[in-house]
Amino acid sequence: MKIIVCVKQVPDTSGKVAVNPDGTLNRASMQAIVNPDDMNAVEAALKLKDETGCRVIVVTMGPPPAMGMLRELMAMGADEGVLVSAREFGGSDTYATSQILSAAIKKLGIEDDDIIMCGRQAIDGDTAQVGPQIAEKLGLPQITYAADIKKEGETITVKRMLEDGYMTIKVKTPCLLTCIKELNAPRYMSVRGIFDCMDKPLETYTYETLKDDPLIDLATIGLKGSPTNIFKSFTPPAKGAGMMLEGDDRDTCDKLAGLLSAKHII
Repeated sequence: MKIIVCVKQVPDTSGKVAVNPDGTLNRASMQAIVNPDDMNAVEAALKLKDETGCRVIVVTMGPPPAMGMLRELMAMGADEGVLVSAREFGGSDTYATSQILSAAIKKLGIEDDDIIMCGRQAIDGDTAQVGPQIAEKLGLPQITYAADIKKEGETITVKRMLEDGYMTIKVKTPCLLTCIKELNAPRYMSVRGIFDCMDKPLETYTYETLKDDPLIDLATIGLKGSPTNIFKSFTPPAKGAGMMLEGDDRDTCDKLAGLLSAKHII
């Protein structure tokens, strides 16, 4: 059994967001982090590894510096890493990205007891599309918004967190799950893991590696093959200073009501 976890390196949006003159994000000048929801997917895979002894493989599509992120995840406990990187893949939207990652997962091989895990969505897009699209392209059952995961033989029981409650679904492997932050608290790298991660296998899949897969068509990958393009990115304008009212008496409440009424809020 193996668990393949798809992860993404994203700009740290808690810091300064840099935008190029053409409206695209200047990723080179922004601090990069592992997408938060993907960290929950990695932790879920590592917990199942602790229980079953399975292999955990982390896969990302990105430029060569993303290797550092994969090494960090291997220091947490992942067994192998795969970097999918090529100029032909640059500029891919969610559709094209799912094409490429699906081809990479097929290259790794999917066996009867395997699980693919993804984060719910990436903070630089918030589309929540790549995971489900991978499942569709691989012909696998999928369960999204996983808030609890239990494995029993060939069956996975998942509790989904929805807006108005929970839903429990049972699915057979192989399958794909997308994970949310409520699922767990990601572990830290261990000292032993940091020493050992450099000896763990890390492969690079290029365009040449994957080009024979039917999903890898220059007409449906990369910027030219992406049906969705970003029109513009910009830094939101800074909000003005707020107004603080002191006191908890009737006069303060009347003053607050007057201000809200003047702005036509009430």
